[in-house]
Amino acid sequence: MIRINLLPHREARRRQRQRRFFIGIGLAAAAGSMIVGLWFGGVQRLSQIQLARNSLLRTEMGLLELQIKDIAHLRAEIAGLKSRQAAVEELQLNRNLPVHLLDQLVRLCPDGVYLSSLKQTESLVLLTGLAQTNERVSEFLRNTQNNSAWLDGMELVEIKAVLLPIAAGLREQRRLYEFALRVAVKPPAAAASGPGGGRKAA
Repeated sequence: MIRINLLPHREARRRQRQRRFFIGIGLAAAAGSMIVGLWFGGVQRLSQIQLARNSLLRTEMGLLELQIKDIAHLRAEIAGLKSRQAAVEELQLNRNLPVHLLDQLVRLCPDGVYLSSLKQTESLVLLTGLAQTNERVSEFLRNTQNNSAWLDGMELVEIKAVLLPIAAGLREQRRLYEFALRVAVKPPAAAASGPGGGRKAA
């Protein structure tokens, strides 16, 4: 017996193909959505990790800035302490300087030379006085140049002849030489290493 299918089989196959097509589209969309979701989640996780790192870096940088401020403060305190220590050491070295200066002047001043004033400005000393002759002043200069551990570079500023008024017991005016000398005082460390510095400083 011959069977003839009179149903619209072409339409049924078309509907079946359409159903498969839509199922494929749905599966592809679901797979795409899943992939996009996984990618977005990964990006969000990486972003959170980076934000946590940034926060940690900011915290560490803040701590480092505090430490840098503390170090700068400590350095300033150390510099202040060093400057005060240097000032104290300089005072300790210079406290005996006037004694050495007067001792040197007494030792180096020859007979016939009389000092009337002494004025010190920082390391320079201005001496004024009277001498019996020019040669006495020259001898004073030579003594200072060759034998002084504390005085350096003595130079003659001025010398002039003066007549003293006639005093009781004198028959005529005396002629003396008024002079002014400038000399530099050596620092104590340099004076200690100078000629005879250790002996004179004792």
